[in-house]
Amino acid sequence: MTLTPTRDDKFSFGLWTIGYNGTDPFGGPTREHLDVVEAVTKLSELGAYGLTFHDDDLFAFGSDDAARQTEIDRLKQALADTGLLIPMVTTNLFSAPVFKDGGFTSNDRQVRRFALRKVLRNIDLAAELGAKTFVMWGGREGAEYDAAKDVRSALERYREAVNLLGDYVTDKGYDIRFAIEPKPNEPRGDILLPTLGHALAFIESLERPELVGINPEVGHEQMAGLNFAAGIAQALYHGKLYHIDLNGQRGIKYDQDLVFGHGDLHNAFALVDLLENGGPNGGPSYDGPRHFDYKPSRTEDANGVWDSVSANMRTYLLLKERAAAFRADPEVQEALEAARVPELAQPTLNEGESYDDLLADRTAYEDFDPSVYLHGKGFGFVRLQQLATEHLLGAR
Repeated sequence: MTLTPTRDDKFSFGLWTIGYNGTDPFGGPTREHLDVVEAVTKLSELGAYGLTFHDDDLFAFGSDDAARQTEIDRLKQALADTGLLIPMVTTNLFSAPVFKDGGFTSNDRQVRRFALRKVLRNIDLAAELGAKTFVMWGGREGAEYDAAKDVRSALERYREAVNLLGDYVTDKGYDIRFAIEPKPNEPRGDILLPTLGHALAFIESLERPELVGINPEVGHEQMAGLNFAAGIAQALYHGKLYHIDLNGQRGIKYDQDLVFGHGDLHNAFALVDLLENGGPNGGPSYDGPRHFDYKPSRTEDANGVWDSVSANMRTYLLLKERAAAFRADPEVQEALEAARVPELAQPTLNEGESYDDLLADRTAYEDFDPSVYLHGKGFGFVRLQQLATEHLLGAR
């Protein structure tokens, strides 16, 4: 397997990621502005296949029509020159002061109407550029104080907005699906739809749930102490993994946005195995973009930005290689059988078996001896995990 990325790997990067200038709450920028043409050109040279962006990444908030169109035309020319694609577009409803209490769920009705118009305009641009996914991260859709936000009304306004967007893309004939990006906190104290489970439940309340899935991010789920690979498995189970954000996170703290794999490496290994191989029992894998939503460290210069781009892709390819070796190892196959991992795919009830049949089966209860699990019958999970670790470390 080659570790040189190609377009077939479907690696994409947000313009806001490589364009992050190092500003944080405690200090100003440490890098100059990155022009979109340079971004497209360099990503193409390094083997990426796609660029994503918020509207305000490409042209400044409040730009007039002429300035907006100038930047769109420059992007289009760069895409034509390189063959890079725009697989996903999103809208910034969190940076400008007008959105300090949210966009879709602001207590101010006029702000909500402005937010919808801003999104509709950007959906038109997404369709014009051929994007297939429109991500929605509600970074300001929340509150710090319980009395400040009627959560049930906020969810209803959220639903109202997403329903309208679904009507819009349907009536326009756009080949676009929406992906909700959950996050528990930061910048708001508590953000609505904080985890992928919350988002999945919300989607089922929509008028066009088939148009809406999720865009989970490694760090966002892990900030809440959740297992990202397990969450992605559930998203795949529900057929709702419409997009994914890859980065690194080291425990429950602020959103670090590290390079992919520069956090919980074991979980990153399990994630790549799941995306590429469908997990231990096979099943659905993911054929969409492998999108990196990270931030080059504030310590890096311009060269360090491009080093971090390559690091994301190379880490993914290394983990893909290690996962393939893990799956092909006969000792791993034996350990999986011993751990009864494939057995979980077998229905608990026999074909056509009813609860009456189950109640009549003495081997299921009366003659079953649970004490064998006390007296030494184990599952061998530690051995299995050690084999995964050794493959991850290149020791096998």
